[in-house]
Amino acid sequence: MTLNRLQRGLAAASLMLAALTLGACGSDITGRAVPEAGGVVADTLLPEVPEADAGGTVEIDVEIGECVELTGTVDDANVAKAPCGSAPANYKVIGKAPTNAQCVSDADSYYYETLMGDEQGALCLDIDWVVGGCMDLADDQPIHIDCATPTREGVRVAEIITDVTDVEKCSTPSGFVYDERRFAVCTDDL
Repeated sequence: MTLNRLQRGLAAASLMLAALTLGACGSDITGRAVPEAGGVVADTLLPEVPEADAGGTVEIDVEIGECVELTGTVDDANVAKAPCGSAPANYKVIGKAPTNAQCVSDADSYYYETLMGDEQGALCLDIDWVVGGCMDLADDQPIHIDCATPTREGVRVAEIITDVTDVEKCSTPSGFVYDERRFAVCTDDL
């Protein structure tokens, strides 16, 4: 009787292992883009921030400090490497993490990939601000624009200041503050 139970247990374990293996072979990696509530930031001249590579795996080969073009929707995001400050670049990679919840709290957005519903890795993102450059913030994803382009929610980046936790220190009437990393992007409306 004990040998029969052992054989049934081994057979059940083998079936479970086979099902899990076959299930993993047919899975797709799904990317997700999720905007962070609140502020905005990033530019090619951001203050020095310690490297924040906490691990995780995403299919795109991009390093902290490089820029990406993030398109699509929250449930069907696409990400591609893009030169910082260029028209296609809308975000700068400020960190990498095993899950999006581990990104710095004042990041503008994040992109993560899942496998069978489990996060495999995340890119922590800030808007690719460029001092003297302009961005349109009207749609789901920010875009670089010519400063003469008519827009509802366009801004020109005047300066980036460090060691601050409010936009009152800006020489412009508005801006975006990053409390955790203690800097602000000072902007003028277009």
